[in-house]
Amino acid sequence: MIKLSNISKVVRSGTEDLTILDDVSLEIPDGEFVAITGASGSGKSTLLGLIAGLDAPSSGEILIDGDSVTRMNEDQLAALRSQKIGFIFQSFHLIPSLTAFENVLIPMEIVGLTGARDRAKKLLSDVDLTNRGHHYPTELSGGEQQRIAIARAFANEPTILLADEPTGNLDSRNGGHIFELMTDLHRRNNVTLVLVTHDQTLADKAQRQITLKDGRVVGDEVKTI
Repeated sequence: MIKLSNISKVVRSGTEDLTILDDVSLEIPDGEFVAITGASGSGKSTLLGLIAGLDAPSSGEILIDGDSVTRMNEDQLAALRSQKIGFIFQSFHLIPSLTAFENVLIPMEIVGLTGARDRAKKLLSDVDLTNRGHHYPTELSGGEQQRIAIARAFANEPTILLADEPTGNLDSRNGGHIFELMTDLHRRNNVTLVLVTHDQTLADKAQRQITLKDGRVVGDEVKTI
């Protein structure tokens, strides 16, 4: 369970305070597929980063499985992300000096996961890139890089997958493939999936759609799909 209580995020912009999120409260049950939508600047990506502990709110509290993310120190946040959270970025964020296989392997090696190399091979197979594991990111297409990023996000068997515009830099064909791959892995692993997207077609496939405007929740619709 992800629970946000009265979350606000205010940053300094020049001589003025800029409110990015304004008193946001919501709950996301285990295993739910939620799409977060809204115009650019509505606070979607900021919200996702706060859930992951990549940033801290100005006020309010975030709980994951009853543990307060907002009260954790950096070591505790790192442990949380390595144990429970997978994050897929729009810009991939692969390590350029490592091969595709090594990019998937490294999160598991960091935590000392048993059988890491075999699991990395399976994840590459899951995203149909077994034959590309020895290539470096610059040798892969955008769609292939994003598939590697998805495999890496699932490396440590997270219970929560956060995806920030994962298809935004891809053409419609690759974007559709990435979306289907991500949602298939979500279903097979019963992972809570929180997807930030501008694409209403993708949002319509979620179980629930939360809409932000000017940092506030203005819509929260549970769908029959």
